[in-house]
Amino acid sequence: MKLSLTRRLSLFFTVAAAVVVLGLGSMFLVETERHFVELDRMVLQDKRHLIEEILRNANSAEDARWRLSEALNYHHDLRVMVKDGHGKAVFQFPDSEAPVQGGDRLHTDEQGTFGVWHHGGAEFHTLGFDAVPAYSAAALKVLIAADTMHHVQFLNGLRRSLVIYVMAAIAACGLLSWFAARQGLAPLREMKSRAAAVTSQKLTERMPVETVPVEMADLAQELNRMLGRLQDDFQRLTDFSSDLAHELRTPISNLLTQTQVALASKRDAATYRDILASNAEEFQRLARMVSDMLFLAKTERGVDLPHKERFSARQEAQALLDFYEAVADEKHIQPRLEGEGSMEGDRLMFRRAVSNLLSNALRYTPEAGEVAIHISASATATEVTVENTGPEIDPKKLPRLFDRFYRADPARAHPDSDGSGLGLAITRAIAVAHGGSVSVTSAQGRTRFVLKFPSRQA
Repeated sequence: MKLSLTRRLSLFFTVAAAVVVLGLGSMFLVETERHFVELDRMVLQDKRHLIEEILRNANSAEDARWRLSEALNYHHDLRVMVKDGHGKAVFQFPDSEAPVQGGDRLHTDEQGTFGVWHHGGAEFHTLGFDAVPAYSAAALKVLIAADTMHHVQFLNGLRRSLVIYVMAAIAACGLLSWFAARQGLAPLREMKSRAAAVTSQKLTERMPVETVPVEMADLAQELNRMLGRLQDDFQRLTDFSSDLAHELRTPISNLLTQTQVALASKRDAATYRDILASNAEEFQRLARMVSDMLFLAKTERGVDLPHKERFSARQEAQALLDFYEAVADEKHIQPRLEGEGSMEGDRLMFRRAVSNLLSNALRYTPEAGEVAIHISASATATEVTVENTGPEIDPKKLPRLFDRFYRADPARAHPDSDGSGLGLAITRAIAVAHGGSVSVTSAQGRTRFVLKFPSRQA
């Protein structure tokens, strides 16, 4: 089952807290039990010194038994057994119970002195040693056992308290981790709600960069950039649809009007031929517009270049100047070509991009003006600059020159132009398809379009 991020974080923090709390509780219990063992060891060592002192000062076996009974009478949690060298019991405390009997389990340490004795459902800590009494040269074997009942009762109560505390701590950690995870992921929910509010009619919504944590700020900024790009693209698409409808309306209206006029009355063959010729011109204009739109759609989808080859940019530019020579002579313009360079890409697409710029330059250059093509090459790129004299373009309108169907202003528009406003858009699409770019500047009576192509197309 897929868990939400909040539940995953809550479960992770709860498990981590449980491990930490259980580890601390276990360590506390182990250290407490070890401390009690050390206390019993110290008590048994103290009783050993007491018994050794009594045996060193005893005058006889009876005197030793009397002295031991008096000394141990108030130690009800102790068991003492004294045996001679033959294993015969000389003294035991209490008298009614012997410390070690058949079937009892006695475990000692490596030295065989300190150990654990289980007897009658109880547990004892034991200490065994040899002691030489004053009244005899034979050593006696002494075994002292301390009852651990009070330690066991304390440890059992401590375990119950720790279990309750651990369960309460784990529950509290689970609730706190859930609350912390939910509060920490609140910016994500806010971003989700804002993203859900984004529609085609409402693209101005942005992510709250200032109020989100640092880890999410980059994500919020990237989402805002994405929304900005979507808003710009959607606005361009909306403008394109509007412009397309406007551009198509004029030729269609002309065709419809001329056809209706032709059908309104009977006319001679020459008139019909003129009307059909006019309609053919409108159809050609529509066909060019549709062809240009299809070309833009293909290039903007990032399709691969149809034909890649290495060619000379100067030779292609010279061929275009030869093609436009008649137009230039009509306006008494002598175009110049300067520089040299080569590039890798589609030859026809390159020629079309430069042709669009050159035709615009010749169209908007006044009589006897200047038109020049400059080519420069470097290790990384080849630049083709088309420059012409004439009216300057408003700097505010320069960024929109490459939009579809956009015309700068009426001062640069010519009534006899049959352009649809797609030429510069196609030029930019060709440059982008080659991995390059196009830019424009207009100042001091000169307008420059710069095409930049990488030296080698990836």
